[in-house]
Amino acid sequence: MRKAILICLILGISCKESKNYLNTSQKNTNVSVASLNIERRVDSLLKLMTLEEKIGQMNQYNGFWDATGPIPKSDNQAALKYEHLKNGLVGSMLNVKGVKQVKALQKIAVEETRLGIPLIFGFDVIHGYKTIGPIPLAEAASWDLEAIKKAAQNAAEETAASGINWTFAPMVDISRDARWGRVMEGAGEDPYLGSKIGVARVNGFQGDDLASPKTIAACAKHFAAYGYAEAGRDYNTADIGTSTLYNVVFPPFKAVTEAGVRTFMNAFNLLNDVPATGNEFLQRDVLKNEWNFNGFVVSDWGSIAEMIPHGYAKDIKHAAELAANAGSDMDMESSAYVMELANLVKEGKVEEKLIDDAVKRILRVKFELGLFDDPYRYCNEENEKVVIGKNEFHEDALDMAKKSIVLLKNENNLLPLKKEHQKIAVIGALANDKTSPLGSWRLAGDDGTAVSVVEGLQQYKGNILTYAKGADVVSPDSKVTFVNELKINETDTSGFPEAIKVAKASDVVVMVLGEHGYQSGEARSRANIDLPGVQQELLEAIYKVNKNIVLVLTNGRPLAITWADKHIPAIVEAWQLGVQSGNAIAQVLYGDYNPSGKLPMTFPRSVGQIPIYYNYKNTGRPYGENSDVVFWSHYSDESNQPLYPFGYGLSYTTFSYKNLEIKTLAGREVKVSVDVTNTGTIKGKEVSQLYIQDKFASIARPVKELKGFEMVVLEPNETKTIEFILTEKELGFYTNKGAFVVESGVFNVFVGGSSNTTLSSEFTLE
Repeated sequence: MRKAILICLILGISCKESKNYLNTSQKNTNVSVASLNIERRVDSLLKLMTLEEKIGQMNQYNGFWDATGPIPKSDNQAALKYEHLKNGLVGSMLNVKGVKQVKALQKIAVEETRLGIPLIFGFDVIHGYKTIGPIPLAEAASWDLEAIKKAAQNAAEETAASGINWTFAPMVDISRDARWGRVMEGAGEDPYLGSKIGVARVNGFQGDDLASPKTIAACAKHFAAYGYAEAGRDYNTADIGTSTLYNVVFPPFKAVTEAGVRTFMNAFNLLNDVPATGNEFLQRDVLKNEWNFNGFVVSDWGSIAEMIPHGYAKDIKHAAELAANAGSDMDMESSAYVMELANLVKEGKVEEKLIDDAVKRILRVKFELGLFDDPYRYCNEENEKVVIGKNEFHEDALDMAKKSIVLLKNENNLLPLKKEHQKIAVIGALANDKTSPLGSWRLAGDDGTAVSVVEGLQQYKGNILTYAKGADVVSPDSKVTFVNELKINETDTSGFPEAIKVAKASDVVVMVLGEHGYQSGEARSRANIDLPGVQQELLEAIYKVNKNIVLVLTNGRPLAITWADKHIPAIVEAWQLGVQSGNAIAQVLYGDYNPSGKLPMTFPRSVGQIPIYYNYKNTGRPYGENSDVVFWSHYSDESNQPLYPFGYGLSYTTFSYKNLEIKTLAGREVKVSVDVTNTGTIKGKEVSQLYIQDKFASIARPVKELKGFEMVVLEPNETKTIEFILTEKELGFYTNKGAFVVESGVFNVFVGGSSNTTLSSEFTLE
């Protein structure tokens, strides 16, 4: 308060006005009134700020020293950042975790700078903070929006308890290319499903009250088209048409904007040959003007400076000018703004009103988080001890993991496994791995904290279980960290004989094969998406001596497993499921949980089919599969069909769909109903999916588009009628100029358990 009074005297304003922005004891539950109060406080504070202090709010630094230790002096870069921090030239920090560290840094910002503006602390909380859950692509396979929301809610509570108030999630990039490593971080290939999941995650992170000490601000990333990196190579150029941009890329971003996401992150890639970080069309025209987004945009790590090697900016000063003018509000780790923006404003190359707009956006979010009312609201060490790793979080992580598993194949009902009198071999290095199942992007997670598949299976005591590694996935001499390239074991088969011996003596072989957790994620693109290293060779060697194989895949992307699909009787897609991985897999294999997951991405037969996706558009020559004439759209050496289509997933029971009915309603709405029956012998859950095809339109439309899905739980022989309502929102599309239209015409409707369903009917929209 003494600082507030001093500021008032220096700047000649009333102390009453000062209290309006520096602190308040009033809490108004009326949203509009509360928002108005925040706007007044933001405006009041902005009037007090120098140009340099404003720019400071636009500057974000990575954690640069142990804040509980001595002030950095020997490291020149750290010393400079420290000087910036104590002089109010830093608005945010990232990768600082733990209450002690956060509190020490916040104390400098609040108690040592002129205006005492609190920092906002960001962190990549992608699929859990300390309690790591399934990777986001695995969560998407659940199609369970409430469970996904709950996972984000738990992650937010655990993150907030550690002092952090902002996550760089969710990633809502749509991608059709399994070579791209960051598919593990999103919801797959479909904009409808991706939009629903993105909203669920935002609502989970942010809750109903952003100022609650259990919620954190979310960040929609990467705006835009980052998932379309050419050849699946991370950071590469995105070259797409406007129809794809408006109808596939934009919808999830627009959906989370409407859901109230508070921040956006721009992308590394070029779009129409302009870096997303310097793209005014994306950040100002679309996001801030057309969509009325009033939060702030943060650059990705160093992406402002990276406009120089892109060939778009001549130097760091020019990069700062381009980014600020384009609408990138906060600079993550380029130091471009803090070093160059003030001079750019003085030279007239960047208008100060643009600086004011960026700073208002940043301050607005800080006020919404309650940081001005209590800058230490996230800094309770006792609460941190109680909340981190709560049993409830582990229970929910197990539930989420089970729901994420997809049964791909189950010939002769090899699954579920018998619980007694069986000799079971468990083969594969990943079966006994307690770190790889945590996946990528688990920066606060601890190595060795996952339940391994072996440990999960050992909970069942009725069978004789024998483990053999067979072969390493990663070479023993490889560095296994988030930042290092992994060395894959391409030659060592010395463990094969032991694995073959164990397999010969067993009734059933459970083989756990796939990718190491750090083979997907940022900068983890793969040109070949088969089983890495010698694992395919191991699989075929075991198959020669025992054909009763259950293949459990643990991976962060779709894999090309055509040989396995042809030969192996049972295949389970188990992704990377986090701390409860082994327990979830064991419960599914033994039938204590009936799998219900559905693929959020298409699995190709070979990498040459990529990009492959269900909602493609027909060519002028789409047909000819049974002809010996070559002039139709096809491969000479591969089928056009995927190995497993989008939306696909089996159960230990079976379902049938009948009595598809369509009824047009008033207001251009359409009701679709269908009867779903459990035709098997056990209780099961089915994800019923509705697709449409706009047969003739002003621009070509996909052969199928997901426009609804419902979960239904059915007892054996039970039938339920599922209803869907199609509105103009589902029936329309965006033109190449970005206008949303609903056109009259004939529509096909498909309903079933995957995107390859054939049950269909049609209606005419007048």
